[in-house]
Amino acid sequence: MAGCGFRASETAGRHRRRAAGDEGTGKDEAAVTTGTLLAVSDLHVGYPENRRVVEGLRPGSDDDWLIVAGDVGEFFADVERTLTMLSDRFARVVWTPGNHELWTPREDPVQLRGVERYEHLVRMCRRLGVVTPEDPYPVWTGPGGPVTVAPLFLLYDYSFRVPGAASKEQALQQAHEAGVVCTDEILLHPDPFPAVEDWCADRVRRTRERLAARDTALPTVLVNHYPLVREPTRVLRYPQFAQWCGTTLTADWHLRYGAAVAVYGHLHIPRTTVHDGVRFEEVSLGYPREWRHRGPTPSPMRPVLVASTTRR
Repeated sequence: MAGCGFRASETAGRHRRRAAGDEGTGKDEAAVTTGTLLAVSDLHVGYPENRRVVEGLRPGSDDDWLIVAGDVGEFFADVERTLTMLSDRFARVVWTPGNHELWTPREDPVQLRGVERYEHLVRMCRRLGVVTPEDPYPVWTGPGGPVTVAPLFLLYDYSFRVPGAASKEQALQQAHEAGVVCTDEILLHPDPFPAVEDWCADRVRRTRERLAARDTALPTVLVNHYPLVREPTRVLRYPQFAQWCGTTLTADWHLRYGAAVAVYGHLHIPRTTVHDGVRFEEVSLGYPREWRHRGPTPSPMRPVLVASTTRR
């Protein structure tokens, strides 16, 4: 990725931060009383315009954390370079995959599929000190905290269907008839699971166990590429696309797991909504054709917490 050079001061800062504490157990978070918990998603660095925006992302203080809620890019090397750059700059980066990181494009030298591709991404993140859904959930103790920041990897199961579609097969038929079919159907492979919905069910089960074992004295920031509830998808121009946007199995998770905020992306409709009294933040940058109308120099990072955040 052009322009992603790393200054020596940034690299040194990253190593100093890692040396100050361990990876994900919260030892280095305890002293943090300043900084901002920021979030962004859908960086899509395959677009040169987006790369320029991403290269301009910088913290406002040495204590800022950045949540990256998926869809950094499609090629493994692009994802690695981008997360390297961001982890050089921010005190901590928390990542969860979107569907694009899980694609296996023919042009990508990394031809791993499904679970193997995801695990390869996790290993790369761990080398960089980036928190993944497989790591202990870190605790943010800065303004608005303390909160447990929980990156989730859940996928979708075609259950966000439009009226009249009683099954996945019917929902896909409607999508084909409308000319709205997600590229996942070609490039996202669920190996070794027989279908994406089976992988989703496994991820939901594993994540339930992780969240049930958390420290329930702390509220959570739940981070998933897809919205945990269906309501945000109702504004989609093509309702048939919602089937690739989440699962009804998570409909009550923002309540069950004490969310102060739920962070997501995928829809490319950045906005704030409230569901059952819980704030949901869609934090995507999106494609250049989508963000240009918001101004020539987008500022995609969104603050997740405010000092008045209270425990649920």
